[in-house]
Amino acid sequence: MRPNTPVLTTHRRMSDESAGMLLGLIGVAIFSLTLPFTRLAVSGGMASGLSPMFVALARALAAAVLAGGWLYWKRAPLPPRAALPALVMVAIGCVIGFPWLTSVAMRSLPAAHGAVLVGVLPLATALFAALLGGEQPSRGFWIMAILGSLLVIGFALRQSGGSLHAADLAIFVAVLLAAMGYAAGGRLSQTLGGQQTICWALMLAAPPLLPVVGWLAWHESAQLARASAAAWTGFAYVSVFSMFIGFFFWYRGMALGGVARVGQVQLVQPFLSVLGATVVLGETLDWPTLAFAIAVIATVAAGRKMQVKRR
Repeated sequence: MRPNTPVLTTHRRMSDESAGMLLGLIGVAIFSLTLPFTRLAVSGGMASGLSPMFVALARALAAAVLAGGWLYWKRAPLPPRAALPALVMVAIGCVIGFPWLTSVAMRSLPAAHGAVLVGVLPLATALFAALLGGEQPSRGFWIMAILGSLLVIGFALRQSGGSLHAADLAIFVAVLLAAMGYAAGGRLSQTLGGQQTICWALMLAAPPLLPVVGWLAWHESAQLARASAAAWTGFAYVSVFSMFIGFFFWYRGMALGGVARVGQVQLVQPFLSVLGATVVLGETLDWPTLAFAIAVIATVAAGRKMQVKRR
């Protein structure tokens, strides 16, 4: 039986990586509608929208309520003290930082334009995976990651006429914060579990968010009352799916397949977001966008075959 052990281990690892990629893809599909629905929430469609700050912070608080219910239902124990630094990074990066900065950017940027900028997330996630998680992507992996990111940046520049908007900086900072949260949460989920990782991060962020959201609700009560059904629909999506359910698939996928490798699935997120912006917001979808999408997907397929050493 001993000679077969390495083969069984190899098959099991390949199975885990395939399952991780599939779960990661489901998470990305959910996340891909975040920017279109965020823009819907802050713009209100053709009517009044919600403020970017309220959308960003209240969605995290709403998701924290769901997280608390899930933890109570599962009778989940408190996380170990050693998990606190990673949970703080998830809370800062994914629960507060990314939602806040993207909500601000969506006031002035088209959702499709902002979505392609988010395409550099896989490279940033791989970078943080190497810094925080001890993963060691091969040279070929980095070449594919950089190539895919250059394609995404080139697409963004083409869409904006060769220059970037002022709100683009907010998107790039949001990407760095999200990448930090993804890498920290992906590694922690290997021991704590994907569901508990995002749930405890949400619970950690809830106490400081509660008074802020309460003040915003009181201060912006008139605007909340005027907000359209479309705005509240956008808010509901980013609260339930973007901030909660999507992470169940995402962190579980990274726990199985590795942060750097599964993170490359995000290269297709901008183009799924463009399709979502077309459906949700009526933004234009053209052939160059599809051409870039095919090129980026090809880099994902190539990057998946490159070696990533995991400790």
